[in-house]
Amino acid sequence: MPQKIVAVPQKKNEKSKKIVLAADPMGAVLKNVIKKHLQSEGYEVIDYGTDCAENFVTYFEISAKAAKAIQQGVAEKGIVFCGTGVGVGITANKFKGIYCGMVDSDFAAGQCKVINNCNMLAMGGWLISETKAIMAVDNWLNKKFNEGTPEQFVKIVEDGVAGIAKIEGKNFK
Repeated sequence: MPQKIVAVPQKKNEKSKKIVLAADPMGAVLKNVIKKHLQSEGYEVIDYGTDCAENFVTYFEISAKAAKAIQQGVAEKGIVFCGTGVGVGITANKFKGIYCGMVDSDFAAGQCKVINNCNMLAMGGWLISETKAIMAVDNWLNKKFNEGTPEQFVKIVEDGVAGIAKIEGKNFK
């Protein structure tokens, strides 16, 4: 008798195992390193952009595509790459519900989640080593909003994220 396969829905407190990556030619090498690392950790990677310097795409097109994928629920998180991380980060932050922090260290990446509840990271292929980038991604993925925040600052952090969402609601039409 054939065995019945039952899909087990993901619980709200479980980590999402789907992540969007996107890179322009200047961020392609770093994106490929992060992609390989994430896949080795069991993540399903949705890859936009280019995988080499010879295949040209613009930073704003690929970052917009990644941000839209998160808006549409294709994945809960994303990482975008260009030369400095600035252009892809600015582009991603033009989308309602996207909170993208540009990072160049594991500490900054962790704080993006803990303090700002970022659902995207931006990294510069010219600025961060492959090893540091992997550490940054792991720290961001393994942190929780407000995790380890001293009790006297929890409300400040929560009010900050709520305040940003309020500004976003007024300014994004």
